[in-house]
Amino acid sequence: MRAQPVAVESAAAQVGFSSADFRGAVGGFATGVTVITSGSGDHVFGMTANAFSSLSLDPPLVLICVISGTMGAETIEKNRSFAVNILGAEQEAISRYFSWKDRPRGAAAFREIPHDTFVTGCPVLEGVAAFLDCRLADAHDAGDHVVFIGEVMALGANPDVEPLVFHGGAYCKAVKV
Repeated sequence: MRAQPVAVESAAAQVGFSSADFRGAVGGFATGVTVITSGSGDHVFGMTANAFSSLSLDPPLVLICVISGTMGAETIEKNRSFAVNILGAEQEAISRYFSWKDRPRGAAAFREIPHDTFVTGCPVLEGVAAFLDCRLADAHDAGDHVVFIGEVMALGANPDVEPLVFHGGAYCKAVKV
């Protein structure tokens, strides 16, 4: 059965807008939720992010965006690698944990989080919908962020895990049609 078109009112255009207005507008785009990890041993780091995208099939490239000057950006630059862990719908608590400013740092941050490592040594979290283990291919400064481009060295996907979705400032579950 084909869905019937729905009339949608046009959004009001704003030329002069604040960062809160901008955040509200881009919040209208539903995204998956990831935990980006980098490093190994005692020098590991993890952070929640939704600024992730596939970039190229040949070679296999993805991009992530990380706030400039943060521990996350510095760790990725130093290690020259990162893993993208695409969270499942049941992993909201992990997303919240890795976005919490007061979480433990280094290996202590992963002590209670089941994970494994593959090619780069970056933590790959158990139970994710998918993961991409990446070698850093390039980095570009863009506004207040660094755009990191990673070449995918290993990956995995579990089609039975529903993705965790973020929309309009809140977590939600994907709806299959």
